[in-house]
Amino acid sequence: MAAKQDWLKLNEQDSVLVALADLPAGTAVGDGLTVGETIPRGHKLARRAIAVGEPVMKFGIPIGVATRPIAAGTHIHTHNLEFQTMRVNWRLGGAAPAPKPANRSVGFEGFKREDGRVGTRNYLGVLTTVNCSATVARLIAERFRREVDLSGLPMIDGIASLTHHQGCGARGDGPNIALLRRTLAGYAHHPNFAGVLVVALGCEDNQVHDFMAKAGLHASERLKPLIIQEEGGTEATVRAAIDALKTMIEPAAAAKREPVGAENLVVGLQCGGSDGFSALTANPALGKAVDLLAAAGGTGILSETPEIYGAESLLLARVTDAAVGEKLIELIRWWEEHASHDNGSLDNNPSPGNKAGGITTILEKSLGAVAKSGSSPLTAVYRYAEPITAKGAVFMDSPGYDPVSATGQVAAGANLVCFTTGRGSCFGCKPAPSLKLATNTPMYQRMKGDMDINCGEIVDGTASMDEMGERIFDLMLRTASGQKTRSEELGYGDEEFVPWNYGATY
Repeated sequence: MAAKQDWLKLNEQDSVLVALADLPAGTAVGDGLTVGETIPRGHKLARRAIAVGEPVMKFGIPIGVATRPIAAGTHIHTHNLEFQTMRVNWRLGGAAPAPKPANRSVGFEGFKREDGRVGTRNYLGVLTTVNCSATVARLIAERFRREVDLSGLPMIDGIASLTHHQGCGARGDGPNIALLRRTLAGYAHHPNFAGVLVVALGCEDNQVHDFMAKAGLHASERLKPLIIQEEGGTEATVRAAIDALKTMIEPAAAAKREPVGAENLVVGLQCGGSDGFSALTANPALGKAVDLLAAAGGTGILSETPEIYGAESLLLARVTDAAVGEKLIELIRWWEEHASHDNGSLDNNPSPGNKAGGITTILEKSLGAVAKSGSSPLTAVYRYAEPITAKGAVFMDSPGYDPVSATGQVAAGANLVCFTTGRGSCFGCKPAPSLKLATNTPMYQRMKGDMDINCGEIVDGTASMDEMGERIFDLMLRTASGQKTRSEELGYGDEEFVPWNYGATY
């Protein structure tokens, strides 16, 4: 990248420059180019004249085609640039060097579980099989907080009540219930939970004992099902639940943090409220941190399949073998068909906020989204909420909607989430701590209470990309060791549990 004052040239092949500040008409931006109209910060201006139908290039990759003649120095956005399906060199493998081994021993203080996995938090949890038991689950958590004082038990992070709107009105053997069960199983078995209650109504399609049996889960001191209709109604279930949770307190409080290697860190990679700076600062800086994590034997999970669309070639070039690449291509084709069912397009993905921040098409958004995964080899591709066992950079299928995607990543085993944002997303996802990475300094200053790190320093010139990557990686380890995130301090995480629902409702 070559930065000159308030504008940025990303690649010599590009037909655009990026405004780092509002550029009034008449501003000189080098190479004899003068801005012809006001360009908002984060948006694009033409480096040269662009003809109708000509691809517009950013990062050396097409992000769409011009819908009208574009004069040099003028604004490029939704009024003169449109999405066009493109296939750019679907070459499988060969572009990613193996990660260099970490040059220092890195690790964190975590909770070792009996199955060998490691937690970064130590919560008690209440899950539900169906929407009909959601109110009871919330009542359980509210009464537990009133009646039980955990302030003297620092090893317990609290109680998380995670409810949803599914579990009935669907085929008991259908894809929707199967997906919900896989997600719930991942949470019930998650290493960040010391103990879990699963609250059922009793007559729903997602029968609790059937769910547990098919998931390989067994009732124990750590995992207990309660059925409202069998307990005797709401009040009786709440009392039984409080009693059951109290039996989990002593073993949860006895858990201790101990040194573990960074190979036990599994990080979900998210971006939301993206803007024109996401691809310039926070996302590639997070990618640098993921490369450090991969070198230390850890795992970074890239997801949001609609948000890699158009940039999938960058991932396919990094796969470790052809089978991994073919699996990713299969997901891309499924999403193309899925979007076409209601006459939609994957270009519907950029939100109004994304566009206000300077992103024009899904192709442009995807370039930034893929940058979160770094440059290490892509070692595996997984379905939504499927348990992740591979190390290094991996991909998990999910929608682009952040709560749904992050829910799947945590269900798959993520014990930490890193969430980049340019517009200022507010988010948490218990039981995994969520770090918020701001893409630009003005937003960071406005929303400092919600943000954990300011990657806008890269554009400000006060930190290099490599330095920011190191800082993010260090913050990952400190957070995994117990340092609270802004989202945790604010109480986020109970309402953001949103399992994916793609099946029919009856």
